[in-house]
Amino acid sequence: MKIEGSWREYLRKWRGTTAGGPPRVHSDEVFWSWLGAVLGIGLLAWLGERYFAPHDLHLMIGSFGASAVLLYGAPRSPLAQPRNLLGGHFISALVGVFCWQMFHDYPVLAQALAVATAIALMHLTRTLHPPGGATALIATLGSAEIQRLGFWYVLMPATLGPLILLFVALVVNNLPRTRRYPEVWF
Repeated sequence: MKIEGSWREYLRKWRGTTAGGPPRVHSDEVFWSWLGAVLGIGLLAWLGERYFAPHDLHLMIGSFGASAVLLYGAPRSPLAQPRNLLGGHFISALVGVFCWQMFHDYPVLAQALAVATAIALMHLTRTLHPPGGATALIATLGSAEIQRLGFWYVLMPATLGPLILLFVALVVNNLPRTRRYPEVWF
């Protein structure tokens, strides 16, 4: 890896560009994003409470909120496509559980390795999904109940949850004429 340029050039990059802020979003987009998130997260929460919590299982983790932003707020983004959603959470959960099991005596190391390795593997498998980083991190710093799940965490919640969010995204994002989801499956 070669690093080029002076410190001045390097620091100049920190200023950003002169392109303005993001464009305004039409109120229809806001509505469909809101509806998708209400239905997707609501369905996960309801199923979790109704069917999983009585068995000390989890269906909801914090990274699903970020997935909802991508799926319902930016459905055309490459990071929101099914391959990225499902693969990103699955790989990241595997990595997070593995790092926790190998390095739980060194939680800082487990957390850093989990996120960094999840990013690297998502890049290599073309499944980059930013919430996956949080899924890996949750496996290493989550509650004792999450950590007690071990590799079950990969299936539930880290795979089943995104499948449910995907189903809602398919239904809601294809209702209006102005939206289409997915752009590509694999």
